[in-house]
Amino acid sequence: MTAASHTTGGTATDRTPLSGYTVGVTASRRADELGALLERRGATVLHAPAIRIVPLADDAELLAATQQVLAEPVDAVVVTTGIGFRGWLEAAEGWGMGPALSRRLASTPVLARGPKARGAVRAAGLVESWSPESECSAEVLSHLLARGVAGRRIVVQQHGEPVPALVEPLRAAGATVVEVPVYRWTTPEDSAPLDRLIDAALVGQVDALTFTSAPAAANLLRRAEMTGRGEGLRDALRANVVAACVGSVTAAPLERAGVPTVCPERARIGALARTVVEVLVSRAVRLRVAGRDFELRGHAVVLDGELRPVAPAPMAVLRVLAAHAGHVVPRAELLAALRGNSGRDAVADEHAVETAVGRLRGALGEPRLVRTVVKRGYRLAVEADASCGRPRSASVRARAD
Repeated sequence: MTAASHTTGGTATDRTPLSGYTVGVTASRRADELGALLERRGATVLHAPAIRIVPLADDAELLAATQQVLAEPVDAVVVTTGIGFRGWLEAAEGWGMGPALSRRLASTPVLARGPKARGAVRAAGLVESWSPESECSAEVLSHLLARGVAGRRIVVQQHGEPVPALVEPLRAAGATVVEVPVYRWTTPEDSAPLDRLIDAALVGQVDALTFTSAPAAANLLRRAEMTGRGEGLRDALRANVVAACVGSVTAAPLERAGVPTVCPERARIGALARTVVEVLVSRAVRLRVAGRDFELRGHAVVLDGELRPVAPAPMAVLRVLAAHAGHVVPRAELLAALRGNSGRDAVADEHAVETAVGRLRGALGEPRLVRTVVKRGYRLAVEADASCGRPRSASVRARAD
């Protein structure tokens, strides 16, 4: 997947549910997988990693934590993710510590947070002592506290960021906790793609942003704030851009910033792609315009089953016309929409509106869909009995990671 890969539309026979929509992917790991799932459904995908993974072999903190685990006996090991556990074992092998770490783990009760963690434990030739049905760290914590942790030495394998909700209560209850930071995140080496994605969200050229880790969500907000675009990005995410997260832990930084999120029931990449489809399809505006079936998508219109891409400036005008569902829209209001789309006040006069309307008519291939009302403005030729399909809030609930 490239930094900006594009798909084109077609007819009703080959049209896919995300044709006409643009989706931003902020992931570093598994970005290709998520991007491919979205592109197969027709989306234009913009990839801008919001984080960078520190290579395990170069991670001095992971090396130090591994040495600490081997230095003294351990009473319990909590494995939170399968990929993190496998990465830890592989890194230890590269440092010549693999056999010693395997022996330490074999002689210690291992708690696996979920099925992927459990699978990785078993693949390593170990047997977990317990695993929660909920796949939730809170249940792991309750299990440990119920058995008493005072004076015990507990290892917690992290994945990408600390887990204070698990670690701090254990320490408060008297445990010595060794945190193993596998796959730590840091800022991208090149922030230009991320800046372009933020700009695209600000001017309404992205319909959804996807997040597969809390650090990526937090760093996107942080980057926007650092560059003076924080408030604008939060407003865009509250209004028109869907923030789709793989799970509730990932969504937490956005929710704390007052940004609404949608999550699949199960925290899986495939389920995240399906959630994006569900939410964006539910937001499409459907009308009957001049005898034609008209569906307004993110950056295209479907007329009688045929997808017609629309450029950003004409689309900004069309969204306002569709929102008024057949009523006349003054040129001044359309001019304001064009200025908002450009992200600046450079659109100076109403001639820009005439140009955008002309381009819109050309893109639709049917001039009579957009009517000129002399001395007043323009209107979309919505039939009298047509009703506007309004965006609906997604009813997709998050389950705990």
